[in-house]
Amino acid sequence: MADLDALYAAARAAMAKSHSPYSEFPVGAAILTADGTIYSGANIEVISYPEGWCAETTALAHFVMGGGGVITDICVTAERKALCTPCGGCRQRLAEFAPPEARIHLTDANGIAETVTVRELFPRGFEAEALST
Repeated sequence: MADLDALYAAARAAMAKSHSPYSEFPVGAAILTADGTIYSGANIEVISYPEGWCAETTALAHFVMGGGGVITDICVTAERKALCTPCGGCRQRLAEFAPPEARIHLTDANGIAETVTVRELFPRGFEAEALST
């Protein structure tokens, strides 16, 4: 449970660094790997929609640049919406880097409020095998 508390805290700290002046919808995400490493990120907007990127994308970039690992848990938090789920594009990104049984924790102001797996949240994502000829 301590790892999940740290994961939630990392997502909240990342959300505080969000650059979201247009939507005013800050989001934070944090990824936990099997070795206990946490990678976090916030959404970053630019005036040319849709050229900004989501918190999950930022966290995945830190994960890749930090050496990766096996993702076990992902936490997503938003200041203005309880149980904020990743958008469709981020569901695909997460499904490409995390195993289907990885847990995605959705939050409210008090902490983790609901947990689903990557497979439950995104049951029919694109798979690399579909691109093979």
